[in-house]
Amino acid sequence: MIQLSSRSQSLGYALALRFLALVLWGNPRARALDNGLAMTPTMGWLHWERFMCNVDCREEPYSCISEQLFMQMADLMVSDGWKDVGYEYLCIDDCWMAPKRDLEGKLQADPERFPGGIRRLASYNSLGGKRNLVLNICVHVFPFSAGNSLLLPYFTHCFLTGYKHMSLALNKTGRSIVYSCEWPLYMRPFKKPNYKEIRQYCNHWRSFADISDSWESVKSILDWTSSNQEKIVGVAGPGGWNDPDMLVIGNFGLSWDQQVTHMALWAIMAAPLFMSNDLRSISPQAKALLQDKDVIAINQDPLGKQGYLLRKVDSFEVWERPLSDLAWAVAIINKQETGGPRSYTISIDSLGRGVACNPACHITQILPVKRELGFHEWISRLKIWVNPTGTVLLRIGKRTTASNSLF
Repeated sequence: MIQLSSRSQSLGYALALRFLALVLWGNPRARALDNGLAMTPTMGWLHWERFMCNVDCREEPYSCISEQLFMQMADLMVSDGWKDVGYEYLCIDDCWMAPKRDLEGKLQADPERFPGGIRRLASYNSLGGKRNLVLNICVHVFPFSAGNSLLLPYFTHCFLTGYKHMSLALNKTGRSIVYSCEWPLYMRPFKKPNYKEIRQYCNHWRSFADISDSWESVKSILDWTSSNQEKIVGVAGPGGWNDPDMLVIGNFGLSWDQQVTHMALWAIMAAPLFMSNDLRSISPQAKALLQDKDVIAINQDPLGKQGYLLRKVDSFEVWERPLSDLAWAVAIINKQETGGPRSYTISIDSLGRGVACNPACHITQILPVKRELGFHEWISRLKIWVNPTGTVLLRIGKRTTASNSLF
């Protein structure tokens, strides 16, 4: 964290970040993986953070990694509206496998926990076909598989070969398969990741450590992302995305304001939205946040530009993201963890590269509650109150000089 002790330091830092923002915003993207998928960030549900590697179905049948768990989640993704707002992938992470391969040397699902195997689960038609839904299945493969060049990513030369060969092999199947990698996460201890190269083989890629159900974890991801944004922001876009890991909203470790920050910033960062929670018992408040169509629209914006940290001063951070139709999303985070709500005053002409509100714009507050803030001229200022560890998420729509229509 950079501590700013004077107005001149603050101004200098803000100008430096503005210059960086211009560079990031205009940076041409690298060539994407050629499978036509993940044109917007992938959305779905993933078991890992919430259910970990619980394989004890005898003692804990309700929460073990099993066919039953995933079928229950599939049913809820349809009946509770998750699929309707974009959460379409049902992802199996680790711990689905039997301890041994089958007689032909192939990987197999644990026959007791997955009696129908992965094939039956992948073709499971939720709600008896009433909605004609077949959920997509993501499968994490961990053991050695020398026959198809998938190798444990312990050494740089091995996992580079493994990720590339797997990518090519998946594309040759002729099926629509989103390919998620942990390539940069494993590579960093040995060598600086080449994100342009990674984008050519992966639809999204994990860059930082696993998220946990805590504010410290969410903060560390945001800090790492902003500290490395000059390396990663420009490479993200349709077909390939930086993945800061799962959404843990609706679990146990985050306050309500921290959950708002989590959701808002994952939208700003154009992150894949993979929930890891229990859809059977999620609170109405957490469900409403995760299903907020205005936040999801920012995350799924077709322009496909990742947002970035614009400035930070006095424990506040301002992040912005360019959107389609000449609009922008802006998030103001109050990272102070003591006291009460604090005010932050925004100069309207500082937002959206200085052009979003020239000569005027309409501002809508999306989070923590939606409210219209009205039209603001380029020379005006806006005062925002933000709770400790909370975020206010805004959408700014430009008004043309020729008419009062919003784009």
